[in-house]
Amino acid sequence: MTVTRPARLTGAALCGALALVIAVWLLRDLAAFGSPAELAWYWAGEHAFLLRRRAATSLVDPLLLIACAATAFAALRSSSAAPALAVTGAVTLALRLPGLWATGVDALVTTLITLALATGLVVTAAAGRRDDGAGNADGPTPPRTGPAVAAGTLCAVAALVWAAWEVYWARVLPVEFTVDRFTGGRSLLLPALAVPPGWLNAVLTLLLLTAAGSAFGRATHARPVCLLTGLLLAGYGVGGVATALRAQWFSHFADLESDTRLAALTSVFALLVGAAVLVLLARPGQPRRVPYRPVAALPPAPPAQRPPGW
Repeated sequence: MTVTRPARLTGAALCGALALVIAVWLLRDLAAFGSPAELAWYWAGEHAFLLRRRAATSLVDPLLLIACAATAFAALRSSSAAPALAVTGAVTLALRLPGLWATGVDALVTTLITLALATGLVVTAAAGRRDDGAGNADGPTPPRTGPAVAAGTLCAVAALVWAAWEVYWARVLPVEFTVDRFTGGRSLLLPALAVPPGWLNAVLTLLLLTAAGSAFGRATHARPVCLLTGLLLAGYGVGGVATALRAQWFSHFADLESDTRLAALTSVFALLVGAAVLVLLARPGQPRRVPYRPVAALPPAPPAQRPPGW
């Protein structure tokens, strides 16, 4: 199963448009902050600049920018990019859906454009597929067994960790704060384009479970699902570890509260798991075995009684 050339070009163009929308907001925040370092620290969770300025983007935005750029490159390079287009579009839809009830007009318009482009990616991946037969060596290939099982195990464990965190927050926070974690209520003071933390954790948990299931089953879409999951996990881990180092949590780790220690350990775990999944599934899958087909049939045998002039 491959993707037609018009579908590949359309998917690459849609990914480019998504990346352009994100880049405009990133440049806008960079101009407001004036320093890339300050903006990066803001994405990582250091909100000491909150009294002076607020960003409209969050850590999800640069990660989606990387995913869109990688998917566009894959669509232009390979005819088996349908899973990558579908996964990028579906994850973008899931992450941007809470923006429909955003308060700002600019954020709402951006959300509508992003959802339309992401929907176009999913439709393009589904409508542009071309069945070239079971013997096609250029179609999507399943990941190798060893790396797939290892990546699936890591994703399954990470899904349990993220689900446990949501259960913990639901138990310790009041009901209105728990609802705000999924709807992006004003009590959270989130950036305009930020994904509510509860919603983000729910999407990441479902994505981790999907990645684990596809990796265990060695499905043809396992590599793009796991690679995008690994990218999001590694990005979350980098932000959390950077914040912990800046606050010097590890130097007086025993003196921290239990939830702070668990948050720091979760960041380290996310960084290691995300990096491991990226490394395990970075290599292409096993090539398909093309069945032997004779180039031309042999000429028929001469008749038993040859006609005159044979």
